[in-house]
Amino acid sequence: MQWYERVIAAHREAAEGSESVSHGGRMKSERYFVWMEDGTNDLLAENQHTESAVTGYTDLFTKREFDPWAARLGPALSRYGMCWSLRDVQYEPETGFWHHTWDWEALYGDN
Repeated sequence: MQWYERVIAAHREAAEGSESVSHGGRMKSERYFVWMEDGTNDLLAENQHTESAVTGYTDLFTKREFDPWAARLGPALSRYGMCWSLRDVQYEPETGFWHHTWDWEALYGDN
């Protein structure tokens, strides 16, 4: 499974199979994930790239204060072999959305 397939699968698992998952764009919904890759993190050994990972982030926009999707994303990312951390949670009063942001890394290739 390629890195982006693992990322998509983890988000769909956290969203209980919902199609409310977007790559890089906001959705017209009251509850959705948006994810985007933003770089790489390479391990160098003996002047060669021995392992390469894609780095990225995920935003969850939800009108639910204690949304179960937020609790499910971290474990889902872990099950698909990704490292992650929850960066922050904010309430946006102008939109009424709770905004959660995670950072993650996924190894390249079939892992």
